[in-house]
Amino acid sequence: MGWDDAPAHVCRGGDARGLAFCCPPVKPCPVHTKIAEIGLSPQEFVNIKEEFGKKTKLGVGAATCFGSLIWCCKASKPCPLRDMELQANGISHDEYMTLKKELAEEILKHSNVNTNSYTDEDINSLAETFNISFDEARQALDDADNDLKTAIKNLRLKSL
Repeated sequence: MGWDDAPAHVCRGGDARGLAFCCPPVKPCPVHTKIAEIGLSPQEFVNIKEEFGKKTKLGVGAATCFGSLIWCCKASKPCPLRDMELQANGISHDEYMTLKKELAEEILKHSNVNTNSYTDEDINSLAETFNISFDEARQALDDADNDLKTAIKNLRLKSL
């Protein structure tokens, strides 16, 4: 359980998955740039997170900064308010991070991220680069939710 390859917070240069750890877009910060980059308005971003919170344990957390765990940061960042709410609601750090991963996937599902389609030529190039079959290269892209950067990272790790 958990989220082994969780990205950095968006305010620390993390990719769009890091939006799962962002506060509401109420002050000037990198969240505005990142949500615009993935094709969401601030209100769409808020709505996606709030709807996810209604369906999961991330909706609890009245004593947190913004009244819900959906707005809280990564478990590796110290936060007594978040941790107090996790404990009060019987949520482990692993479960919290698993839910945050699901939240990131939900945000990206509504975004323009990973809408690229790769040609057979592109997939062949990936296969040749890593000396794998075409099918293995296509599977690497599928496993990475069609994100070439993540597929390359995963293939590099696999080759170590």
